[in-house]
Amino acid sequence: MIHSFIGDLGHLFVIITLVTAIFAAFCYFIASKKDGLQSNPWKANGRFFFSLHAISVIGIVFCLFYIIYNHYFEYHYAWSHSSRQLPTHYMISCFWEGQEGSFLLWIFWHALLGVIVILTNKFWESSVMTVFSLVQVFLASMILGIVIPGLNIKLGSSPFILLRDAIDAPIFSSQPNFVPEDGTGLNPLLQNYWMVIHPPTLFLGFALCTVPFAYCIGGLWKKRYRDWIRPALPWALVGGAILGLGILMGGYWAYETLNFGGYWNWDPVENAVYVPWLFLVAAIHTMITFRSSETALKASIVLVITTFILILYSTFLTRSGVLGESSVHSFTDLGLSGQLLIYLLFFTIGAIVLSVARWKELPTTEKEASTYSREFWIFIGAVVLCLMGFQVLIPTSIPVYNKILELFGVVSNMAPPADQVAFYTKFQLWFSVIIALLSGTGQFFWWKKMDKATLKNSLTIPVVITLILTMVIILIKDVAEPSYIILLLASVYTVVANGKIFFDVIRKSPGLSGGAITHIGVGLMLIGIMFSSGYSKVVSLNTTGMLISKESSNEFNSENLLLFVNEPKEMAGYQLKYKGERVESSNPSIFINKNDIEKTATSYLVTAKRNIEDEGEVIFSKGDTIKISAENTFYEIEYTDQNGNSFDLYPRAQVNESMGGLLASPDIKRGISKDLYTHVSSIRSPNEKVEWSDLEEFKVSPGKNFFVNDYVSHIENVERMDQIEGIDLAGDDVAVKVSIIVEGEEKEYLAQPIFLIKDGMVGRISDEISDLGIKFTALNIHPDENAFSIGANTRQKDWVVLKAMEKPLINVLWGGTLLLIIGFGVAINRRYKEFKKMREKGME
Repeated sequence: MIHSFIGDLGHLFVIITLVTAIFAAFCYFIASKKDGLQSNPWKANGRFFFSLHAISVIGIVFCLFYIIYNHYFEYHYAWSHSSRQLPTHYMISCFWEGQEGSFLLWIFWHALLGVIVILTNKFWESSVMTVFSLVQVFLASMILGIVIPGLNIKLGSSPFILLRDAIDAPIFSSQPNFVPEDGTGLNPLLQNYWMVIHPPTLFLGFALCTVPFAYCIGGLWKKRYRDWIRPALPWALVGGAILGLGILMGGYWAYETLNFGGYWNWDPVENAVYVPWLFLVAAIHTMITFRSSETALKASIVLVITTFILILYSTFLTRSGVLGESSVHSFTDLGLSGQLLIYLLFFTIGAIVLSVARWKELPTTEKEASTYSREFWIFIGAVVLCLMGFQVLIPTSIPVYNKILELFGVVSNMAPPADQVAFYTKFQLWFSVIIALLSGTGQFFWWKKMDKATLKNSLTIPVVITLILTMVIILIKDVAEPSYIILLLASVYTVVANGKIFFDVIRKSPGLSGGAITHIGVGLMLIGIMFSSGYSKVVSLNTTGMLISKESSNEFNSENLLLFVNEPKEMAGYQLKYKGERVESSNPSIFINKNDIEKTATSYLVTAKRNIEDEGEVIFSKGDTIKISAENTFYEIEYTDQNGNSFDLYPRAQVNESMGGLLASPDIKRGISKDLYTHVSSIRSPNEKVEWSDLEEFKVSPGKNFFVNDYVSHIENVERMDQIEGIDLAGDDVAVKVSIIVEGEEKEYLAQPIFLIKDGMVGRISDEISDLGIKFTALNIHPDENAFSIGANTRQKDWVVLKAMEKPLINVLWGGTLLLIIGFGVAINRRYKEFKKMREKGME
């Protein structure tokens, strides 16, 4: 059955969204050109159309999620991104995994923010909402999914297209209404709780950058050059906080999910978000400067516009397909590159033309910025932030340069940096040093009128404390690299200097402490980044002198350990023991030994061979059906330190040929001073051909011991089976399951081979104990002797190749990010209170 109504309704809402955004933009545009009472009817119409627009956006969101949640796999979007076994929170992630869903998420946030702007600022409503509505027109066109007749021009990509219309599969020729039983599922790397909250946070940050841009354009348009800063600044602060939080969430997701050993890899898509945030932070500082001293207005205009244009440019980079060969995170091109380019050029050219037309009219100050003024230091800081951004933006855009040159028939051989981390880090490190020094020193100029003597007195104590603390850290942590020593010195300095400012301010006016808290957070982040990245240490060193793999690199063979099941191995003060493969049950979430379950015809359902316990409590009884995460296998690694304390880590891996083979995610033992970061580098592939030994036959009676591969084994019991999954048993058929207990090094294992007589023919279903590499087969039954012929094949025991790293002081980084967000929150609260007071006075 094709559920066509919900898709048609969703597409109708898309059309309404686009049309109402156009009408809202038109009405607000006319309202902004009229004065006084003449503007009110047009403004009322603008509100009506934008309200209808917001309602239709909610309707699209409802329809798409309804399709995903109810597993309507006749729709291409649901089939491509969802599956039946996904829990609800991952179905939410499916919503924005694809291009269309992520655009819809962006549209939703814009609609919500537009409503808030309408409700909170009537004075600026017409001009600001004209810009807002125009942005929505372009975004709504991205999910329209129609072809203009005669021109063969496609506008947008619809999330409501049917599977039969999206892919050319032979089955739809014979069965037009064919609906797949299940979808392809969510990208396994995105099955992480951070992916439930990171994308909406990031897109909210994108949407928030539109608000100060709209105020800026409104100010230029209406020639209220100074007035737009006041209402725009709180929005810019919120945008900086949310976008920064989204970036940090992405970094933490990478740390927990990817196995490159870090949280930032300077991937082009990461860069495309990082650069606009740098410019936004620079804009915030110049806007604060203007609010305090009427300087830096032109800089604020340029930076606010540049931030928004960079958001659009990053959208073009990541969604046009131009980064397809240089980024693992970019979306594939859905034919939207032309639309995205028009979107980018429309606002870029429009903003530049308006700025140039108004440039000579912009008010300037005759005040000279001396080196002892706060304006000078903030301006220098803003310049450094912009230079940081350009240093990342220019190499990241190399694929764009190549495409432009190709349009003119020039073949370009330019390529992005081969070692992205080394290339960007060597520049960003020194920019970070300057930022740390400026953020430490500049705060003193903010609170006092400075001259040479005052500056010397203010800096003496922080400098002395910085030198002492830095020396202590260098000695304790053995910091020897000169560039790291300089970065450490600058980072400690900004923490100490802003700490002094914080304690001076907090006693008098806590609401003014936001800047100091934020800069302390920046200093701690730099310290945490330096140690966790620069002094990350591989501890899984292979000292056996034996190669793990002749085909692998020297680095692989020297930095990884080969672990066999239950065979201990020493590593950097720990004794390691690989305890076998595990799967994770859905409810409750516990790790289950693979040898204690057997598969069913449904990949994500298994049955328990025996009672399954967790911490002494029986969670699943023998014979229970258990829902598991079928894609993932976890590898239990037991760590025991020199004091006898032990803990288990469960790094995750799966074989996914469509994504390049082995996908491994780490597990992390978190500590105050360092994290122990563990992931698997290689596993025994479930698809590889197994070399079994020749069959060894045993004739045994129940309860009698026999030895297989040096393991004591015995038949525990025998039971007749009335049904076997996948096999129809008739009345004369016989099926007997033989339960064999094998005493492993640390636990008993259960194998249950089946002897079957069906339609007069003998059949045998073997069972394997994967940990021990033993496969049992019930060969025959000897009723007169009360005995069974049991066959055993053996192979190499299960193994895993493991890599472990220590990440020193990484919690200093996470603590710094928390302070950064808190500092933004304090600043936002202060500006909101100021804005509220101005509204109460009728000045906004």
